[in-house]
Order: sequence, then structure tokens, then C-alpha cells
Amino acid sequence: MQLYRDQAIVVRQHKLGEADRIVTLLTRQHGLVRAVAKGARRTRSRFGARLEPFAYVDVQLYPGRNLDTVTQVHTVEAFASDIVADYGRYTAACAVLETAERLAGEERAPAPRLHTLTAGALRAIAAAQRPQELILDAFLLRAMGFAGWAPALDECARCATPGPHRAFHVAAGGAVCVHCRPPGSATPSVGVLELMSALYRGEWSGIDAVPENIRRQSSGLTAAHLQWHLERQLRTLPLIERTRPHDTPAEPSRVG
Repeated sequence: MQLYRDQAIVVRQHKLGEADRIVTLLTRQHGLVRAVAKGARRTRSRFGARLEPFAYVDVQLYPGRNLDTVTQVHTVEAFASDIVADYGRYTAACAVLETAERLAGEERAPAPRLHTLTAGALRAIAAAQRPQELILDAFLLRAMGFAGWAPALDECARCATPGPHRAFHVAAGGAVCVHCRPPGSATPSVGVLELMSALYRGEWSGIDAVPENIRRQSSGLTAAHLQWHLERQLRTLPLIERTRPHDTPAEPSRVG
């Protein structure tokens, strides 16, 4: 079997034996790949430090029956250090990686758009030009769009009547009109669905000035929608540290 190369984001790792690691990689062309990095925990390892979570690398692998083997690693972008240096950025980036792994599907199923989106989100979080929770929400909404789960925001999820609509129901698929509104629908404040729509489209103008309560409701609906479709809770979302409006510079930043 021939060696192959790919660009990858290190999603997670765990110990194997006395000196090795198993790393989970989100690659551009091969989707999720699990591989052994032999000797990566040794002090003089050639590539151990390059295979930490959040690392964006060019990696060469040898295919195996259950696990591939890492043979070479080169750093593509070194934004991991900026992420781990700040708790707020770290927790948001952890949520990005956890979500990306869940949405990538089966191992070795190519997910190039998700790979690009994940790298862009981590890059934006590291740059800290936008509040990390807004970058995270933009990532979650777009990643759900790739998976076919994006919530309806500008029209009724059931009858497609153009909005704006004031009710939101996760199981119904998002915003719902007064005629289709199921019992138990949420009624978010004015501006919440508009913020979610702007984040989904990458329209950042004016977003930094959105009040904190609108941000929180937007984040809550986004997380609820994602976890309903995943049919499981994400460990990292409750840990997200929020920033206040105007805490960060207003220079534009892009996810993906």
C-alpha cells in the first residue's frame, strides 16, 4: 500500500503504550483519519509537538488495516498557540473540533468543505478579531448547512412562507409562522433570528454591536438545533466563555 499526503487538522489525541499517540485528523481529501504517531511522546520526537490538537499540518501517512501510521508532519499554520493561551478562545475552539468530528461522518468519507470551514473557524478564533462565541455560532450554522440541517431562518420551516417570523421550533426545523407554530415553540427577542441569518451568511457588518442578550439567545437556539439533530449533548458547549459587545476590535474576520 502506498503512502499518501494530505492537509489535516488535529482533532484530538490519546496515549498509546509508553511512547506513542493515536491522533484523530480531519483531512482535506480523506475525511476523518485515525493514525498512530510512533514515539510522539518522547522528548526527542521528530513531530510530537506538531500533532497537538488545533494544529494545522501537512501529514504523510502509511495506510493500515485499523490505524494508519504517521511518517512525516510539517506545520502549515501555527495558530494553536494563540488558541491555548486564552481560555475563551480555547473552549470555543474545542467546541469547533468536537462538532467537526461529529459532523464529518464515517472515517475516510471526504469532507473538504467541512475541513476548510473548520480551519477558517480556528484561524478566526486565534486572531481574536471577533468575539469567539459569534465565530463559533457562524461555524455551527454553516456546518449544519453542509450536513443538510441548517435551521430555516428567513421563511417558515413547514410551509415556506417568507418571514420574518417570530417563533422558533427545533423539531419543526427552525422559524415557523403563526399558522404552523407547534405547541412549545420558543419566541426569541426581535433580532435573534436576524443575527443567526447574518452569521450563517457571513454578514459581519454591525454584528459586534448586537446586545449580549440577543447573542445569548442566538447561541442557545443554534446549540439546541445542533444537538437535537446530533441526538446528543456536546461536552464543550456549556464551557464557552462569552465576551461582551465592544470587547474586541471591529476589523472584519471570515470563517471559512
